[in-house]
Amino acid sequence: MNTAYTPEEINRLARKRAGAKMGWYIHAAVYLAVNAGLAAVSIANGLAWFIFPALGWGLGLLIHGVVVFAAGRGSPMRERMIQKERERLMAQRDAS
Repeated sequence: MNTAYTPEEINRLARKRAGAKMGWYIHAAVYLAVNAGLAAVSIANGLAWFIFPALGWGLGLLIHGVVVFAAGRGSPMRERMIQKERERLMAQRDAS
């Protein structure tokens, strides 16, 4: 597999990965802020219902993190898909 990227490809890929990571950090910050507010309201009313949205949203945040930090880093399947798409785009360019 050819992984020799041009400087433009490296820059584009680096920006895309940095954007994905920043998106996760923003997601995590919003999660913490909203769930802290929900916990305060819930506890002020003498109930503990805040745990349910925290667990559900936490699962979504976990999956988002796995996609960004584990599956997003040069996974073999992702690299094959990128290579296939690159070949398809080059074939279209050469045909025109």
